[in-house]
Amino acid sequence: MKKLLKKIIPDFLLSRYHWKLALLGALVYGWPSRKLKVIGVTGTKGKSTVVMLAGKVLESAKGDNPPTPLLKGGAEGLNPSQPSFYKGGSNVGWISSLTINDGKKEVMNPYHMTMPGRFFIQKTLARMVRNGCEYALIEVTSEGIKQHRHRFIKWAGAVFTNLASEHLETHGGFANYRSAKLKLFEAAAKNPESFGVYNLDDENAEWFLRAGIKNKIVYGKSLRGVPPWRGDAAIPRDCFASLAMTNIKSDANGSEFEIDGVKFRTNLLGEFNVYNCVAAIGVGVACGVGLETAARVLEKIKSIPGRLEIIDEGQDFTVVVDLAHTPDSFEKVFKIFRELPHNRIVSVFGSAGGGRDKWKRPELGKIASANSDQVIICNEDPYDEDPLAIADDILAGCDKNKADIVLDRRQAIARALSLARSGDIVLILGKGTEQSLVIGSKKYPWDDREVVKEEIRNLKIKMQNEK
Repeated sequence: MKKLLKKIIPDFLLSRYHWKLALLGALVYGWPSRKLKVIGVTGTKGKSTVVMLAGKVLESAKGDNPPTPLLKGGAEGLNPSQPSFYKGGSNVGWISSLTINDGKKEVMNPYHMTMPGRFFIQKTLARMVRNGCEYALIEVTSEGIKQHRHRFIKWAGAVFTNLASEHLETHGGFANYRSAKLKLFEAAAKNPESFGVYNLDDENAEWFLRAGIKNKIVYGKSLRGVPPWRGDAAIPRDCFASLAMTNIKSDANGSEFEIDGVKFRTNLLGEFNVYNCVAAIGVGVACGVGLETAARVLEKIKSIPGRLEIIDEGQDFTVVVDLAHTPDSFEKVFKIFRELPHNRIVSVFGSAGGGRDKWKRPELGKIASANSDQVIICNEDPYDEDPLAIADDILAGCDKNKADIVLDRRQAIARALSLARSGDIVLILGKGTEQSLVIGSKKYPWDDREVVKEEIRNLKIKMQNEK
C-alpha cells in the first residue's frame, strides 16, 4: 500500500506531507533543539564515525584546555566552554546509524535507517534535554533531508566529510544528491552563531562553503598548498580555524598525524579514519576543546562498532566486519588490507535491492575480485528485488574463476570462514552494525558481528568433532 501511494501521489504533495510531519514533531515535543547545541554531520562516508568520535571528544572535554593558536584572536572557540566542562565533561547525545545515545543510555540503532523519522528525532532530542545534554550530534542523510527530517531543528553546526556517488537513482543524479546534502548547511546558516567544518581535500567542498555559514573550520592535507577545488587561495579568507594534517603515518595498528605541532595517535585503521578524526577535532575546536584534550580522547578509543571491526574468537585468521557498500568505500577497505601482511583475502558481500544504485553492482564485483582470492556473493537487503538477479549483476563484474554465489548470508559467512586458513583475512562487507536483514517485505533480526562469532564457534566444534 505504501509503495502504491508513492507511485500515485505527486512528489510535491509527498514533500508537503513530510514537511508537515516535521513541523508537527517539533510542536509535539516542544522544540527541543532550541535548548541544545545540535550539530549535523553529512557526507557520503565517515558520518557515523565522526558523530561518535566528536561525541567522545565533547563528552571528555575538561576545563584545562589552553587557547589554541589555530583560532583567530586566540579565542577558545565559537561556543565558550560550558560550566560542565569543569565538572568532568559535557553531557552529549547522538543519533547515528551505529548507536543512539540520549545522554543516559546508548543502544544499537534498530531502525535500519541512518536518520530515523521526524517524530523519533524530536522525541530523542527532548529526552536529551531532560537528561541534561548540552550537545546533540545527528547523522544527516540525503534521504532524510529529502523527507524534511532536518527541518525545525536549530542547528548549531554542520560537518561535511566527503562526497561520492550514491543514491543516484533516488535523487536523479549526482548534482541533486549534492544539493540535498547542502540543505543541512543552508539550514545551519540561518543560525548566525553556527559553525561549519569542511574537508577541503574533497573537490565538492567549495559548494558547501558557499552555503552562508559565517564561522568556518577547514581541514585537510592541502592547506599549506593549493587544494584541488580552488586555484587562487589555499584557505578561504573568512576561515575561523584551519586544521592542517601533517606527518600522516598508517600501519596495522592504526595511524599517527600532527596538527599544528600536536601529535595524535588513533587505533583506527586507514587514512580515511585520519580524516574522520580531524573532522571530530574540528567540532571540538568549535566548542572550545583544545587539541591536546582531543588527542588524549582519540587515543583511548579502541574501535568503532561495525567499522573495520575485527572479530576475535581465538581463530588463527583475521575476520573484519565493515559497512562498506559503495565502490569508493570498497577501494579504501581493500587498500588497507592488501597492504597488511596476509596470505589470502576472502570477501563476502552483496548489494541492496529496492532499485538502489544498480549501477554500482558490477563495480563492487570488479573491485572485490581484483583484490580478493575468493569472492562470495550473498544477500544484503534485497527488499522486493530478485536476490539472484542482484547477485548476477555483481557477478557480471567479477572474475568468474574466483567468485561464487551463496545467497543465504549466514551460509555465505560460514563458507568464507571454512575456507580461511592461518594468516588469511576474511572481509564481511555491506552491513556493519545493522540490526536487521530485509528480504521481500519481511525484516529479520541480524547482526553480522554476532553471526560471525556464532559461525566461528560452530566451525571450531565441527573441527573438534572431526578429530
